[in-house]
Amino acid sequence: MADRVRAAVVGVGYLGAFHAQKYASLDGVDLVAVVDSDLDRAQKVARDVGTVAFPTVSSLRGKVDCVSLAVPTTAHHAIGIELLAAGIDLLVEKPITPTAAEGRALVELAEQRGLILQVGHLERFNPAIRSLSGVISQPRFIECHRLAPFVQRGTEVDVILDLMIHDLDIILSVVDSDVVSTETVGVPVISEEVDIANARLRFACGTIANVTASRVALKKERKIRFFQSDTYVSVDYGERQIRICRRKASGAPGALPEIDIEETNFGDADPLFDEVEAFVGAVRSREKPLVDGATAVRVLELAERLRNGMETE
Repeated sequence: MADRVRAAVVGVGYLGAFHAQKYASLDGVDLVAVVDSDLDRAQKVARDVGTVAFPTVSSLRGKVDCVSLAVPTTAHHAIGIELLAAGIDLLVEKPITPTAAEGRALVELAEQRGLILQVGHLERFNPAIRSLSGVISQPRFIECHRLAPFVQRGTEVDVILDLMIHDLDIILSVVDSDVVSTETVGVPVISEEVDIANARLRFACGTIANVTASRVALKKERKIRFFQSDTYVSVDYGERQIRICRRKASGAPGALPEIDIEETNFGDADPLFDEVEAFVGAVRSREKPLVDGATAVRVLELAERLRNGMETE
């Protein structure tokens, strides 16, 4: 590969426009083009980031090394296959596809072609989550709340694939055990798909996770809490803050234990920039990304399990 990486973004709606901005700001990267079926929208984003706009993916063939795919989830499989077949490394927004079977097809093609396939589970790049390494060991109970007001974007899929999948990815990344049972309930409130859902997961190791996701809340809340022996950890995704409460060894016999509280704020971190930068790094090094296609498919398989067992009445 040449010294400079040639990149493009396919789908420049709300999130794709941010991807374009990140590529345009990276050293050693040329944002060759943006692509969108809405050419007017593509041209506006192209002007903003100093590149050109194309109406079709086929226009990228032979011109780019890698692509961010930020089209609606229902189009991930067809466009992803076209890009991988053209020999282009791919960063696809979460979820990788609407179904695990389609996700596995992308993974298989990427492996056959020796291509990088990274999936945009953005919370992996949240510095509060990255700081959990070495802190979370054997959680006994995990509680998640991911709540947001309703917006039209993302409603082609239900709230499990739209929002909860972020937390399922984090949970599977910290609990090294199989899920042995699940219970799920969901309600379609505004859209035709389920807009609020709660899932309870039981792992073979004994860990229980209780996960709630809603896109019909009055205010935003994105928090995950871990409870393990002698330690309680609370992460606020949105504020990029982590609070660790540990029980100190008691002094005198019979004395109440003291609690040590450690709080860290990560300020103005930019997880999307870090995600895109890591993808470009994987394109250069040919090393497996932090969240590769196979990892994303495992998360999607769990999401499918929850959806298939969901009570909606």
